[in-house]
This record gives sequence, C-alpha cells and structure tokens, in this order.
Amino acid sequence: MLKIGEVARRTGVSVRALRYYEEQGLLTPDRTPSGQRRYPEETVEVVLLFQRFYAAGLSSRAIAALLPCVNNGHPSTPQRHLLRTERDRLASRVAEMTDTLHRLDQLITDADRRAGVAA
Repeated sequence: MLKIGEVARRTGVSVRALRYYEEQGLLTPDRTPSGQRRYPEETVEVVLLFQRFYAAGLSSRAIAALLPCVNNGHPSTPQRHLLRTERDRLASRVAEMTDTLHRLDQLITDADRRAGVAA
C-alpha cells in the first residue's frame, strides 16, 4: 500500500489533485486507524490513465462514468455508448489538430522558400 505522497511522486500529480480525485469519487483509498490514506499499487496506473483522459478533454463526470470499465472491464450499454462518444469526439479533435499541423507545415515551407532557406 502506498501513501498519498508516494502516489503523487510516482505519477507527477499533486497531493491536492489526488484528494480532488477522491472528492470526485474517482479514487477510494483505504484509511489507516489514524486516517491516513493508503492506495494499492495499481492506483499509479489508474491515476496516469486519469491524466491521459483529462488531457484528452474528458470531464471528471465522464471519467467517473467510465471507471467501471477500468476497474472490472465489463461496461454496461450506456458506458459503451459513452466510450464510443468520447472516442469519436477525440478522433474529431485529432483530425482538426492534424489539419492545423499540416497548415503550419505549409506556412513554414512557404516562409522558408521566401527567405531563400532550403527545406
């Protein structure tokens, strides 16, 4: 079992963020008799997954709804629908970002050409 500071260190997430995850129902640490939080080893991977979900734009509510998929791998029909919805939303964002990247590449090529710089 890991202390909250150890989970924070291993994941690069602040202690405050871990407490926030607990407030949102995303983490449920065990407590020692003195009230200190203790997390199982797998919490590190779960927190890293949360960070990827947050970076992809998922809300705490969406992550909480998908948590059973992470914990037991048996999503309900609504959870499968949410998985697909979030995946489609993310794919759309990736396509938009890819288009923007190509446009920036073109601008760089054009600017280099005008400046007489070889690509």
